[in-house]
Amino acid sequence: MPKKIIQRFLPDHKKIKENKTLSIFGDVLHDANLWHLNRRSARGAFAVGLFFAFIPVPFQMLLAAAVAIPLRVNLPLSVALVWLTNPLTMPPIFYGTYLVGVAVLGHEKQEFAFEPTWQWLQASISSIGPAFIVGSLLCATVASIVGFLVVDVLWRRSVRKAWLNRHKK
Repeated sequence: MPKKIIQRFLPDHKKIKENKTLSIFGDVLHDANLWHLNRRSARGAFAVGLFFAFIPVPFQMLLAAAVAIPLRVNLPLSVALVWLTNPLTMPPIFYGTYLVGVAVLGHEKQEFAFEPTWQWLQASISSIGPAFIVGSLLCATVASIVGFLVVDVLWRRSVRKAWLNRHKK
């Protein structure tokens, strides 16, 4: 069941191989293990993709791909999960990670208004930056572990159910 659900949402591997941005990885993209979907590759892909979804850096997809390749987990799933944080979800997710960082570090929550300027970014790095980075790393780690475990449990449960159904027949 999880395999069928996941495969429905995965992009075509031929389109990903033709992506010019991912061409920096060269022939490594032709490894069949990067495209195969099984319990090991799916749970690892969830861990990689969810981790980089919560890391506030540009080129999250490239970072997810760069980690998925040596770990030999499902590449399309790793890259697709990074889009959990998209332009619509980034503000609430990253504000939430900031609040987690504030709570963990014991800092006072600071009011701020986002401005797309270099001056605002430089000033914010020293004021809200530490809490934001700690919160992002903590949320990324927790999401990665939870995603890994949930996919593993769901996959095992699905296989067990299929075996029981076959045994009954």
